[in-house]
Amino acid sequence: MIRILLADDQALVRGGLRMIIDAQPDLEVVGEAEDGHAALRLVRELAPDVVLMDIQMPGLDGLEATRRLLAAGGPAPKVLVLTTFDLDEHVYEAIRAGASGFLLKSAPPDRLVDGIRTVLDGDALLAPEITRRLLERFTAKPPRTAGAPPPELRELSQRELEVLRSLADGRSNAEIAAALYVSEATVKTHITHILTKLRLRDRVQAVALAYRIGFMD
Repeated sequence: MIRILLADDQALVRGGLRMIIDAQPDLEVVGEAEDGHAALRLVRELAPDVVLMDIQMPGLDGLEATRRLLAAGGPAPKVLVLTTFDLDEHVYEAIRAGASGFLLKSAPPDRLVDGIRTVLDGDALLAPEITRRLLERFTAKPPRTAGAPPPELRELSQRELEVLRSLADGRSNAEIAAALYVSEATVKTHITHILTKLRLRDRVQAVALAYRIGFMD
């Protein structure tokens, strides 16, 4: 079972999320937190696999809770940020803090449950139509220069650079595999190598880095 902690200051929202999640055979809600302080405490007590973290909460908000949770070191759950607005600047800050992605509260139930499974598998939950808008708006990008890739990417092979560019374009593993004429297993191997070489947590951080250093236009 995938163990999930809900962190949202609205009881009705938590109740709705619980109904959706508990209806799945492989998912279960192990706790609910009404603010960031409670979320941090329950993570220590319950050791969930995934935290659904609302940003706007009283006391300690979801942004700071995410930062503290993932900066503590040691095993940590995946954090899936919940937000009302797809261009909230706090979303990007949450990703920089280490969150594995974000989901709009208006998303359909099947996207919620698929998103939980996605981030637990180590993939990013960034919808393609949102990826560019979010990162281009809130990432400070230096001027792009032609020729060699940025020095931050010097450890990557040419094929790994191609995979990273596809990730930053918001493509899925299947889409990358089709474009490069390789198997999905090969794509996953390239992504693993990229994350290892760049010392990154997951795909979201890889996408953020690609935009931040000017690798993506």
